[in-house]
Amino acid sequence: MFSRRIFRPLLALALIGSAGVFGAQAQAQTANQPATDSMAARVQGCTACHGVHGEGTDNDYFPRLAGKPADYLYNQLQNFREGRRKYPPMNYLVTYLSDDYLHQIATYFSNQRPPYPPPAKSNVSATTLARGQQLVLNGDTAKNIPACAACHGKGLTGMQPAIPGLVGLHSDYISAQVGAWKSGTRHAKAPDCMQQIASRLTDDDVTAVAAWLSTQQAPANPVPAPAGSLKMPLKCGSEPQ
Repeated sequence: MFSRRIFRPLLALALIGSAGVFGAQAQAQTANQPATDSMAARVQGCTACHGVHGEGTDNDYFPRLAGKPADYLYNQLQNFREGRRKYPPMNYLVTYLSDDYLHQIATYFSNQRPPYPPPAKSNVSATTLARGQQLVLNGDTAKNIPACAACHGKGLTGMQPAIPGLVGLHSDYISAQVGAWKSGTRHAKAPDCMQQIASRLTDDDVTAVAAWLSTQQAPANPVPAPAGSLKMPLKCGSEPQ
């Protein structure tokens, strides 16, 4: 029996292979339907895993795309295409897509505004959650770790044009991504500020940050902060300076 984690990526690949949803013209799903050239039709290979409006799914490893800054999503699509991020279904989906097409996809999901799910209930200790809150809101000066909020905003909704929000993500997804930066299997454009920060976190720190973030309620107006409204503590190659 296939798990959802296996089935959904395979479904996405099947959609690409059989329906050509990322082609210049999206094909009809059945013979009785007319062909359509809408972005909603073109991104069906994305929505199979990430939800109809990019809201994410109950699978821990398929994150929310909706509402994130367009340049952040564009950077990630480029990273998958260029191999800086490695996940075979995603690498396959974007291999032959142009920069312009990737930007269209990123803009589409950035403009989606589905509601956020209720925050998760954590199964870690109160001490672990407290450590996570400290790191997210205040950082750890002794380890030269800046607060997550210093870049991602007090509301943790990110900042235009390329800093993502952190609310609405599963704990396991956050842990996996920070772990990938720590191990060197995920990269961004140099200077890779997240790799620098992740390398200073212990495994317990990663667990604490991921657990606390996953329990946070999205703010009433969960939009990214305006560009330049936060002074970045580190230079990030993926964020315009």
